[in-house]
Amino acid sequence: MNRPVPWPAPVAHRPLKAQPRLPASKSLTARYLVLAGLAQGPSRIRNALVSRDTDLMVAGLTSLGARVETVPDVLGTGRELVIEPGPLRGGQTIDVGLAGTVMRFLAPVAALADGRTRFVGDPAAAKRPIRPLLEALNQLGVTTTSQDGTLEVDRPAKQNSESGEPRPDQPGPARPRPKNAAQLFTVDGRGGLGGVSGRQVWLDAKQSSQFLSALLLSAPRFNNGLEVSLRPEILPSRPHVEMTLAALSAFGASHNQTGRFSWTVNPGGLTGGEITVEPDLSNAAPFLAAAVVSGGQTQINGWPAVTTQAGQLMLEYLRAFGAQVDLKDGCLTVTGQRYINGVQLDLTPAGELTPVVAALATLADEDSRLDGIGHLRGHETDRLAALATEIRRLGGKAQAGQDYLTIQPSELHGGLVRSYGDHRMATFGAVIGLRVPGVEIEDINVTTKTFPGFAAEWTAML
Repeated sequence: MNRPVPWPAPVAHRPLKAQPRLPASKSLTARYLVLAGLAQGPSRIRNALVSRDTDLMVAGLTSLGARVETVPDVLGTGRELVIEPGPLRGGQTIDVGLAGTVMRFLAPVAALADGRTRFVGDPAAAKRPIRPLLEALNQLGVTTTSQDGTLEVDRPAKQNSESGEPRPDQPGPARPRPKNAAQLFTVDGRGGLGGVSGRQVWLDAKQSSQFLSALLLSAPRFNNGLEVSLRPEILPSRPHVEMTLAALSAFGASHNQTGRFSWTVNPGGLTGGEITVEPDLSNAAPFLAAAVVSGGQTQINGWPAVTTQAGQLMLEYLRAFGAQVDLKDGCLTVTGQRYINGVQLDLTPAGELTPVVAALATLADEDSRLDGIGHLRGHETDRLAALATEIRRLGGKAQAGQDYLTIQPSELHGGLVRSYGDHRMATFGAVIGLRVPGVEIEDINVTTKTFPGFAAEWTAML
């Protein structure tokens, strides 16, 4: 296989004045697609993200029985999708790529299908956590089996259906496995046995809030809805769960939070409809950081006044680094200062911002400590270890603990920043490269996962 040509990160030789165009939110697009595929009627999603992850989600939902059509986008910013839900069918193979949202969100959907669904993906996907979610499905009487020993989920389903019988093996005519894909797991759907009954389940979500979001999104289709409680009572990236609940409300589902770590979703109510996807605020983070690094200014129009996106927290973090942040009438302006403060931040609610925050901390004039990020070890790569390694590779001083990262000021030099197949690691390197000449990104094309055209937009900024 040919290795990608390293991408020379451009250097900001003067203060920047940037006005980037942001893609649509990947997180919102994924949630709206799943709910549209489970709804009682058709839906129209405007400004849907164009990316590999979205394409994989659309392909997965289509395999499970939905019909998804791309229509002309009246906004001219993304694409418009019309989703016609259909009877959920098993006997399919779903390629998740390296997308946690596809792997996790579609597993409970497959539990509602009428047969076995096989999940495959990029080789690195086998290392992404999934076991707690599959164990929760086991509690609901759904049989899941692992074809990769690293997942360790080869447990028989607990008997939870009205008949008291576990789901029989119905593999069906599966689609050919994508070339070079890793076998991940299978889900034996209960659509032919009266569906998933639904009841209280216990979930370990400390590795990823996506486990919880996945169950909540499908819960309206469970016969009795769902009551889910977290054990242990740990939840990283809580804003993403708030995003899931808001998406459920937008599609007519009824739910309530019964405790800080417990939720109830009532059955039914997914009506479908029309919805527009917000810009991706997390993808704004490197461009906002560019203002801090260069002592310049970044302006973004259309920044939502109210949002559930975790990317909104970047404004708070930028202020901690010493930037001036102004939001007026939907126009966000970030202005950098000559001095970059060190920070002590708890990133538990917004772990996806850690690579960009770590890049700023690497360029800061004081020591920094980033806490609450242990769950990053289960993302596209072990981001915590990767960040420490790449900072040190460029001459920096960084130490990764169990759930923290400490960074000290040091003299940096150019070098190759490995991307690890992770879009956030590529943008980390791009931010460092604004200040440090000679930085190259191993594979800038991994940014197409959530931001097709990132490299062109980044270069145009300079």
